[in-house]
Amino acid sequence: METRNLICINCPLGCPLTVTLENGEVVKVEGNTCKRGEIYAKKEVTAPTRTVTSTVRAIGGERPVVAVRTKTDVPKSKIFAVMEAINAAEIETPVRIGDVVIENVCGTGVDVVASASLQRAR
Repeated sequence: METRNLICINCPLGCPLTVTLENGEVVKVEGNTCKRGEIYAKKEVTAPTRTVTSTVRAIGGERPVVAVRTKTDVPKSKIFAVMEAINAAEIETPVRIGDVVIENVCGTGVDVVASASLQRAR
């Protein structure tokens, strides 16, 4: 059996979690004060994901870049590829919060969206 210790990041409580694995499968989660902690622990040790935030070059904007993020989590193993795609992207202004900047980034099924609005330069 293998044991892993984590801190839950799903809410401000930050519960210390102990996850017990047997043959790569979660058999027990301890330390969580809510169901979200158990779900987080199982996901984190079997298929970790993250939301990626960054900026994309904005053509003709009041500022040179606009803030973006992945709409949902992407596999942790794809973060570097996602960042490469974001770094290569450009978007014409104006941009509104929620506008899709990159569809299905790196084949993850997740879009990269604007997390801020940006007007054209005057």
